[in-house]
Amino acid sequence: MAKKGNRNSLILKCTVCGEEAYITSKNKKNTPDKLVKEKFCPHCRKKTTFKEKK
Repeated sequence: MAKKGNRNSLILKCTVCGEEAYITSKNKKNTPDKLVKEKFCPHCRKKTTFKEKK
């Protein structure tokens, strides 16, 4: 059976307007840095950069 505890669930926050629009998970062992993704923001209605909220 696989070990539990390697993945964290997190919220992605828009850097332009501050809207928290996405929930995702990451493997904290493989990616210890904060997650940054280019995604569509429904509040800005355009593609913006989303960073991990912590």
